[in-house]
Amino acid sequence: MPAARKPSYLDFDVEKYPWKQDINYKDNPEKYRVGKGEQGVLICEPYKSEIGQFWRFRTPEVAKESSEKIFEMFDNYIWKNDFVGADMARKYLQMGYTRARRYANYKGGKKYDKDKNYKPLERGTGSAEKAQSAEIFYSAYKKAEAHPIYKSLKADWKRRLG
Repeated sequence: MPAARKPSYLDFDVEKYPWKQDINYKDNPEKYRVGKGEQGVLICEPYKSEIGQFWRFRTPEVAKESSEKIFEMFDNYIWKNDFVGADMARKYLQMGYTRARRYANYKGGKKYDKDKNYKPLERGTGSAEKAQSAEIFYSAYKKAEAHPIYKSLKADWKRRLG
């Protein structure tokens, strides 16, 4: 039997993490890195504060309103040629999907039992309502990811800056 996989945050090395809390990424966009998935989404200011205040997935109605607002922000960043803002908005849409999905899969959104050496908890104990919220965010996330201008900006950014 393979060893149980523990949460990655247990061995997190903040020094090696490319995103830093003390950088204003609007003033210093060249320091931003795209990364994988949602990396940096809860660190990169001022975008974290601009976008995060609208990020909600409690019910499908709330998720719909939230995802529409964040997609509108994504669109506005695109038209301002602000790739960092657009990428951060895309990350919030992706995170809306992944977090709502976690609550759909696990009661209370917890994947590991901290008191039992981080043993994985039983899957399938979550909320059907959160599954609907996840689908709403997934649709908005995929729409953002497929946006032709975003795709072009992202490819150029990764080629130039990483």
